[in-house]
Amino acid sequence: MAYRTLNPYTEAVVKTYDPHTDDQVETALAKADDTFRSDWCQGDMVPRLAVLSRMAELLTERSDDLAAKMAEEMGKPVTQGSQEIELCAGIAQYYAENAAELLKPQTYDSQLGEAWIQHHPVGVLLAVEPWNFPIYQLIRVIAPAIAVGNPVLFKHAGIVPGCAKMFEALVKDAGAPEGMVATLYISSEQVSDLIGDDRIQGVALTGSEGAGSKVAARASEMLKKSTLELGGSDVFVVLDDADVAAAAQAGAEARLSNAGQVCTGAKRFIVQKKVADAFIAAFTEGMQSAVMGDPMDASTTLGPLSSEDALEGLIKQVDAAVEHGAELLTGGKRADRKGFFYEPTILTGITSDNPAFHQEFFGPVAQLYVVEDDDAVVALANDSPYGLGGSIFSGDTDRARKLASRIETGMVFINTPTTSMPELPFGGVKRSGYGRELGDLGIKEFVNRKLVVVAG
Repeated sequence: MAYRTLNPYTEAVVKTYDPHTDDQVETALAKADDTFRSDWCQGDMVPRLAVLSRMAELLTERSDDLAAKMAEEMGKPVTQGSQEIELCAGIAQYYAENAAELLKPQTYDSQLGEAWIQHHPVGVLLAVEPWNFPIYQLIRVIAPAIAVGNPVLFKHAGIVPGCAKMFEALVKDAGAPEGMVATLYISSEQVSDLIGDDRIQGVALTGSEGAGSKVAARASEMLKKSTLELGGSDVFVVLDDADVAAAAQAGAEARLSNAGQVCTGAKRFIVQKKVADAFIAAFTEGMQSAVMGDPMDASTTLGPLSSEDALEGLIKQVDAAVEHGAELLTGGKRADRKGFFYEPTILTGITSDNPAFHQEFFGPVAQLYVVEDDDAVVALANDSPYGLGGSIFSGDTDRARKLASRIETGMVFINTPTTSMPELPFGGVKRSGYGRELGDLGIKEFVNRKLVVVAG
């Protein structure tokens, strides 16, 4: 696997990185295991929470540099990169302020006597992470792990090695001891070998279904816990009592953010017939008004796709959808300019026999469906192998609440696009994965919930 920085705006290679050898991987794992057994991980959490608080400060201080590196490596506009770093700082601070309460002993009434659950670290974790949110994907695993006392080795995507190295340096500069975190430039085979090592006690992966199935199978084979956050084909539902203008604006922003390369991005727009014409007009205008340009320019709202492979894959998907009967309302091709840009695109007329019907489009491409009533919304929303997030726009929140309870997904947001907040558990069902990150649930995914009972 090649690790290199290739600027998707200029299409030029900036830097290449040497992969880590097996000996280097062993050294990193040994250091991590030694750190796990040290007082820093096994003792009072106060020093660990101080590191998290300092991480929040450093993320804020280094926001511009981190956003610039993301723009260079995977094409994210710097304004969106700054928003990502702001969220990351919030995650670090959330656990700095709340981990002690979240991990306090939990008592149980028992006829045996006094009983309680203690929360202990389990050991070194392996995180396998994608490129689309290069810092956020790391911190939502690493921040709770630091609070608990689990060291983390992380294998980041091959196109964002600079982001990985900058984050590792930031954690160490915040005061984490040597061995608490390390980035590894390694192959899939080395990942498999690591999962098989007794010193690795858990695996967290965000990425594709293919990668997730391989990692989960290997972890299961070794009787180790894993969490997976995979793809999504989230619905964006517009009911006939919604504020159409607000929904259209939110929908365009949700589909175009990060050039549409968001697992929880709005992808399937399900609009009720009564408001369909008005929504389609406003939504199309919003999609067409995106400003393509240099990710380093603050006025840019739509950057390039992350790589040439990503662009070519999206082109093939859209072309196949059209060949099978889908209609283009706007866009539908690579932008006529340098860089890996794809035009904002809206597809409609997609039938269940079209391959696009059950696919995830990881780019600025929206699928649009018009339905009659709430039952039709539910039927279409649930006719998907995915179940990550989703949004419902309605003027009647009670109606939207009832609808939300019927949609098979891990998260539903009413009158706002799917988003992420430090305090809210994040994750999905079906082929979108299992387990949760962030919030109170995320910090307890990789802990030993040890029961202690005092008889009498």
